[in-house]
Amino acid sequence: MTTQTVPADVVAELDDLTVRFPTPAGLVRAVDGVSLRVRRGETLGLVGESGSGKSTTGLALLRLVDPTSGRVRVTGQDVTQWSRRRLRGLRRRVAMVFQDPHASLDPRRTVAASIAEPLVVHRLTGAGAARRRRVEELLDMVGLRHDLADRHPHELSGGQRQRVGIARALAGEPDLIVLDEPIASLDLSVQAQIMNLLRGLQRELGLTYLFIAHDLAAVEHMSDRVAVMYLGRIVETGTPAQIWQTPAHPYTAALLSAIPVPDPQVERHRRRIILTGDIPSPVDPPAGCRFRTRCPQARPDCARTDPTLVEVGPGHRAACLYAGDAVREMLADASR
Repeated sequence: MTTQTVPADVVAELDDLTVRFPTPAGLVRAVDGVSLRVRRGETLGLVGESGSGKSTTGLALLRLVDPTSGRVRVTGQDVTQWSRRRLRGLRRRVAMVFQDPHASLDPRRTVAASIAEPLVVHRLTGAGAARRRRVEELLDMVGLRHDLADRHPHELSGGQRQRVGIARALAGEPDLIVLDEPIASLDLSVQAQIMNLLRGLQRELGLTYLFIAHDLAAVEHMSDRVAVMYLGRIVETGTPAQIWQTPAHPYTAALLSAIPVPDPQVERHRRRIILTGDIPSPVDPPAGCRFRTRCPQARPDCARTDPTLVEVGPGHRAACLYAGDAVREMLADASR
């Protein structure tokens, strides 16, 4: 058993994690040198555009995809090279709630059978009445009626199916739950209900979340800390207040400027940052700063130097050669 001394409050840690996939066009660098720590009882929000590598990062943490290099540690144990058999224990300690609750639930199984699966696999309860009681307890936790236990997924609404997915994740009493776009496929009113449920469960049970999303408003609402991803890399980390009030990376500032403001007066005079072009191919990312091909403030040395995360404030880091200054210049240009 490989262990490493880490702070007691760190539940999971990624150290220089790289995940690459072979394709006919070449190796896709889905995740490229990501280092993150998730502390007990917190929600770490992982945000970025589609294709940024955030979902692959979550899957690698659960070892549902194999890292190409780097380390994955859970409660201090290095699980990077664990065999499939040993990983069964990890599945109890790190659970996942998927984006599409319809696709993640077996249509042939009842709600009770789906929720009970972790109880059976990890031998957490007896059979029969004891298992049924635990399933009903889990249904109570997520706000579902007991009579839904004998129904199948197609008989439930999208919000109810996602609550079943959350109940199934809770069944093993995990150290960490990876929430991969858990509200993306739901109606707006249901999204708020699910987020409030997740927040309430966290307070009640002391849960730890990795909350993966492209919706910045949801990330701000849910998270204690935020990591922004672009093209397989972490480009900025900080608290929601730091990220939203004083973004230090141009990509973060552009993402924030795209969030609509409900006040028409404010929206009319708001400074918008419009990015040109598409995200470059992860098969052949740009040399130097990966964001430079879309950055309005890119300079010649951005093509020569690959920036690392640097401290721009207490607990606030950004991977930009001109962190902070580039954002101020972007906003100044946008207001002209």
